[in-house]
Amino acid sequence: MAAEKKLKITLVKSTIGQIPKAKATIEAMGLRKIGQTVELPDNGATRGQIQKVRHMVKVEEA
Repeated sequence: MAAEKKLKITLVKSTIGQIPKAKATIEAMGLRKIGQTVELPDNGATRGQIQKVRHMVKVEEA
């Protein structure tokens, strides 16, 4: 059984002043504070979320 691919996503920019949809996406990803990192599965849904808030996050392969 192969290990599932993961992405490490770090919030690097504040959500203050962002449109409500971007704030909601960041919240849905589990990010709350600048510098916080979460690991999410590398799938289409996660990639779509990243695309919406790409200006506020840093993404690495885990």
